[in-house]
Amino acid sequence: MNSSDKYKVLLMIWMLQFVNYLDRINLSIAAPTMMKELSIRPALFGVVLAAFSLGYAVAQIPGGALADRFGAKILLIVSPILWSVFTGMTGFVASFIALAIVRVLFGAAEGLSNGASFKLIGDYFPSHERSAANGAYLSALALGPAFIAPVAVWFLTHVGWQGMFRWLALPGFVMALLIFFVIPRQSRDRAISREQAEAPAESGRFVNVTRMPTSWLIFIAYMAFNIAFWGYLGWMPSYLSLSRHIELKALGFAASMPYLAGTVGMFVFGWLGSKVLYRHRCVLIAAIYLCTAVCLYVTYNVATAQASIVGLSAAGFFLYGGFGPVWSVVLDLTPGNLRGAFSGFVNCGGQIGGFFAPIIVGWLVGVTGSFTGGFLFMIGALLAAALCFVALQVVKRDWPTRAGEAIAV
Repeated sequence: MNSSDKYKVLLMIWMLQFVNYLDRINLSIAAPTMMKELSIRPALFGVVLAAFSLGYAVAQIPGGALADRFGAKILLIVSPILWSVFTGMTGFVASFIALAIVRVLFGAAEGLSNGASFKLIGDYFPSHERSAANGAYLSALALGPAFIAPVAVWFLTHVGWQGMFRWLALPGFVMALLIFFVIPRQSRDRAISREQAEAPAESGRFVNVTRMPTSWLIFIAYMAFNIAFWGYLGWMPSYLSLSRHIELKALGFAASMPYLAGTVGMFVFGWLGSKVLYRHRCVLIAAIYLCTAVCLYVTYNVATAQASIVGLSAAGFFLYGGFGPVWSVVLDLTPGNLRGAFSGFVNCGGQIGGFFAPIIVGWLVGVTGSFTGGFLFMIGALLAAALCFVALQVVKRDWPTRAGEAIAV
């Protein structure tokens, strides 16, 4: 394998994830305007936000399995073409039902790419580099929203939410072309073959992997984490607008700050997971989730809007920071020939949490008239996720090190 290939692959999937989140988060930025113009209550708009996760969850395991079977590249070309079509269609909806249906289809289209991207990281990067590689790749999860917040506000004020969705459909088509020309052909065959060849033959069956208690601990932990993540991601702009009374013109900058902090967290904890705490990644992840919970609690209880933005930014630093270590653990758990499918399995659990989070937070906001219940719900989910990773550390499942010996996570 050409050593430069892995950096080409990393750049391409980073750019794809960046565009992925541009198109995913624009709905959250437009939420206050769309709720008003389409007469959608917060509880129902929570269903709209959750509709994405429903489609995304359904596509996870099939998308990963297709990447294992036919190669990741083809999935990474088809997926952005499809999701861009549905992004553009969002600009033409005129009712709650139409919006929910389009978001389900949009989520399914984006879901096809996730397992394929993680498969490429597992194939091209050795175990001790994956936490940093995942952190770099997943920094797009934070940079995308940070970029789209002010851009979406500009579109909203100049061409309306309908025009925003139509214009933001274009980058996905560009990414499909770039991936076609840049990612090496038949990349699935250019894997780090030594790790795969040394894997026990019986581990290559997906059903055996899902029978491991460690697999379900990660599944449940990632589901709980995504309750907090999607509650945060889906409702933060509305919280700043409706509860902290930040005006639309200032909302773009205010909403981008937590994502910029999250970008820093991605690189910091990705580096820690690869270089400093490689042997204790589960402890690191649990600590990250606990710190996020504390930051969310502080955010809601401070007196001023400025202080709440600082609190949300600190929460974003930790919330996003856990992605790199988590996915390095997932990839180390998985036989090479099942990385796409198992990544889809774990992310399916995450999207189950992502499906219920916006609905429950929206319902709590509608019933109570405040965001108190929503914040407590997210904090409880983070505590549950931290407990799962503590349990995983206690189980002491062995991981290969860069020297080939066995260590605990």
